[in-house]
Amino acid sequence: MPSRSTIAGDYQHVPRPLAAMARSLEHGHRIDFHDHVRDQLLYAVEGTMRIETAGDMWTVPPDRAVYLPAGTVHAVAMRGRVEMRTLYIAPDAGAGLPRHVTALHVGGLLRELILALLEEPIDYETAGRGGLLAALIFEEIRRAPTMELSVPMPRDGRLVGLCQAVLADPGSNRSIEEWSDLVGASSRTMSRLFSRELKMSFNQWRRRVRFYAAVEHLAAGTQISRVAALLGYSSPSAFTASFRREIGVPPKSFVKAG
Repeated sequence: MPSRSTIAGDYQHVPRPLAAMARSLEHGHRIDFHDHVRDQLLYAVEGTMRIETAGDMWTVPPDRAVYLPAGTVHAVAMRGRVEMRTLYIAPDAGAGLPRHVTALHVGGLLRELILALLEEPIDYETAGRGGLLAALIFEEIRRAPTMELSVPMPRDGRLVGLCQAVLADPGSNRSIEEWSDLVGASSRTMSRLFSRELKMSFNQWRRRVRFYAAVEHLAAGTQISRVAALLGYSSPSAFTASFRREIGVPPKSFVKAG
């Protein structure tokens, strides 16, 4: 079977409600801000992605996915080598699909259905195997558990600078006063901006950043003890307890298999 296109635009107007694309991307590769006329399910069978939208950043490890409704402006950055598998879904494909950006758990069945659809022609027979796979994929997306994998991002330029600095060094224990000095603003102003724009304090926001940095490390195979040390925790047990409180599952849930 001839190889499929890796150009997203080639999948936006295909004569089927569901189209699947596969891409292999290296660490550090970035797809800049863009949108699609179709809904999109962004999923990686290997590697971790960071997906940015207007107001949030989403960390997407293997076995998780982000559903982006048509017209959602977003960018994607690869954290490690990524085997990306993307579904492009006609907005009128059916009821019950997410209508806002949503993180989903990709179970074993949905994973295998996506991989199986990639074996079918793009214009698969709607009454044949391809059509049956597509129908099951839609049903599994509707049933998939949702997850919280996002970090809210600001619009104010001063706060953007501070947040980008923390994202680049999430293990730093600098106070908000120290971070504010680095970006040339007062800590009082920055604290007020955190509360107004992000609806949380600086410490709450940094804690969330650290946990999603931890997800990236864990998915890449870094040992839990090493992740705890990188992110400034006194012990692996302290990190594990805090991670479970914030994310809802223990760190081992994100540990790379094998």
